Amino acid sequence: MNQVATPKFGIGAPVRRKEDAAFISGKGRYTDDLKVAGAAHAVVLRSPLAFAKFTLEGVDEARAMDGVQLILTAADIEGTNSIPCKAVLRQLDGTKHWVPHREVLCSETARFVGDALAFVVADTVEQARAAMEAIEVDYEDVDPAIGTEAALEDGAPLVWPEHGSNEAFHIGMGNKEAMEEAFQNAHHVTKIKVINNRLVSNAIEPRACIGEFDGESGRYTLTTGTQGGHGMRDLIAKNILNVDPKDIRVVTPDVGGGFGTKMFTYLEYPLCLIAAKRLGHPVKWLQERTEHFMSDAHGRDNVSTAELALDETGKMIGLKVHVLANMGAYLHEFGPGIPQIGITMTPGLYDIPATWVEATGVYTNTVPVDAFRGAGRPEALYLMERLADKAAHEMGMDPAEFRRQSFIPDAALPYTTAFGRMYDTGSFGTHLTKALDEIHYSTFAEREAESKAKGLYRGVGLSTYVEACAFAGGEEAKLELNTNGSVTLLIGTQSNGQGHATAYGQVIAEHLGLQLDQVEMVQGDTDRVATGGGTGGSRSIPIGMPSVKAASETLVKKIKEIASEKLEVGVGDLTLEDGQVRVVGTDQQVSLVDVAGSQPDTLSAAEKVMQDECTYPNGTHVCEVEIDPETGKTDVVSYVIVDDFGVTVNPMLLAGQVHGGAGQAISQALCENTVYDETGQLLSASFMDYHVARADDLPNFDFSTSNVPSTTNAMGIKGAGEAGSIGAAPAVMNAVQYALRKNAGVEHIDMPATPVAVWSAIQDAQN
Repeated sequence: MNQVATPKFGIGAPVRRKEDAAFISGKGRYTDDLKVAGAAHAVVLRSPLAFAKFTLEGVDEARAMDGVQLILTAADIEGTNSIPCKAVLRQLDGTKHWVPHREVLCSETARFVGDALAFVVADTVEQARAAMEAIEVDYEDVDPAIGTEAALEDGAPLVWPEHGSNEAFHIGMGNKEAMEEAFQNAHHVTKIKVINNRLVSNAIEPRACIGEFDGESGRYTLTTGTQGGHGMRDLIAKNILNVDPKDIRVVTPDVGGGFGTKMFTYLEYPLCLIAAKRLGHPVKWLQERTEHFMSDAHGRDNVSTAELALDETGKMIGLKVHVLANMGAYLHEFGPGIPQIGITMTPGLYDIPATWVEATGVYTNTVPVDAFRGAGRPEALYLMERLADKAAHEMGMDPAEFRRQSFIPDAALPYTTAFGRMYDTGSFGTHLTKALDEIHYSTFAEREAESKAKGLYRGVGLSTYVEACAFAGGEEAKLELNTNGSVTLLIGTQSNGQGHATAYGQVIAEHLGLQLDQVEMVQGDTDRVATGGGTGGSRSIPIGMPSVKAASETLVKKIKEIASEKLEVGVGDLTLEDGQVRVVGTDQQVSLVDVAGSQPDTLSAAEKVMQDECTYPNGTHVCEVEIDPETGKTDVVSYVIVDDFGVTVNPMLLAGQVHGGAGQAISQALCENTVYDETGQLLSASFMDYHVARADDLPNFDFSTSNVPSTTNAMGIKGAGEAGSIGAAPAVMNAVQYALRKNAGVEHIDMPATPVAVWSAIQDAQN
């Protein structure tokens, strides 16, 4: 049998991550690893109450304490005291919604536990903390609004009394009249209400930042872990400090995880810059883990109701959805845009003729909510897939076949949904069939009987998903040929652990005839990299790679033109191999070192390939669980994923991204629970109280692909970084629901299905 050799580099090569040698040997350089001479240390005074009027006392006395260099309050930063919301929506009534003024430091009112009241800078962290604790705060406690649904009830406390309501916005999309007609003609209607629990993202590296100011140039430098510094630079410059963006440099060293949370501009960043300018030397702030729980944007937190209209055969003919999206106390940077994105993806892979989806944003006295891995798409698909499973059960149909008959058929692609999403390619039934075969779906009853014999409930659940990612746009890639024959890539995406240096490098190395270690990547420096869209929405590889490939081809062309003159041969006779430009079929060659050295300026090539439409990865997750009814503990015993990611750049990196996303979603489904009490105290503000899935909570994933190249992406790539987080939670919860309904008569359970929640559901159903 003939075998095709695996390429060493290039598209499709399973290249191991070049970044890992530094990371696993402790040589990574994160923000806190950077020791800046003369840096002072900062801490933030935060409100211990969810809703309170306050006055600060004893600030001058605290300023006089040993080592204290500066204390900033709202009065000290007038004119630079506003953090904007960048996602302002058009509502159903045609108006744009009201946006509350969010202060960098609260002047009179704190609106959640963790809201910032003062910024204290001292010689040491210990001295700064002592001064912070010496500040006396006189609080006038106000009843808070807690709970997404409760905040909208009559008589609920108002987070923003001047707004007159805890409704932040009301948006909708679809054809309401067609939806109502479909429900009037329906043979059966399935209804469901689900909670998408609030999450805290918990990257391995908490946030930190270093602010510097150069008095001679008048320029600021902010060093911090980001998902892209250019947008952050512009927001701080234009909206907070009121300076020209060219006067701020944002530097991002290694980043220990982002997940959306490190995309945003937090108050500590401009405060460190303000303090550095006033003091004349650098200021460093390092976050503690509990601070992260109390102050960084949370994710998810939806309460959703949905109805599905079916005809006699079980075909989906109508869909009606209303989402209540908890926004927290303020509208965070992209917060309102998250449920809006979710609305557009609610129908999933299904051809539903009549759909109507509404979303209402809700103010509560809690940490603001914004994008977390998947950003609206996991919330939408979770609702749809829980609804689909319930509908199949009520119709007495197999869940897989129920889905299959409502799939958008292959022949209908490209298919434009009721919400304007254009699914370009795919074969949805194909990956469903493959996933069912891989998990041996047809013989599930045998395994179910084996579990029952052990006193365990066994359940099987599946989800089929599609997501919109790698949104329209482009990312410039610039390549420079160095005098030692190596190549440097400058690009404005930002790695947070994804392996960009490897993925980009393998394509550059293939084109330039180099080894992977001869390709350097520069990200995370707004001075060195001219522009950048950062990393988010699974955009880096599908959006960045076409530009990297194009820049590689342009640089190769320039190199060959120079080499052809030196070697006195035609460009078509040349090839690049092992750092040499060789004449094909001869021993004539010239090195890249010689080519670079022969030019007065650095030989470079810059390209920006634009994309007009999203990519739409899709797939099937199938999960089997075992539940111990005596303890309520759920074990994921088998897990199959079949995805369509179009063209695969690096299968090893791809598998890592899928495993990570699925792991986070399983953690949401079974473990993670952000809990506020009725006074607005965050009861789950540490790893003692907030259970993130450990290794033994997660299964071995059986992952494969069933790829159909994208037609909207120049290289056929579909984004992959968030897909696992979209498909996994509904698959797990559908498996849990199957096991509990069949064995204990539990008709509904929400995330997280913790042992206590599962055990309690069993007891309630049996009593």
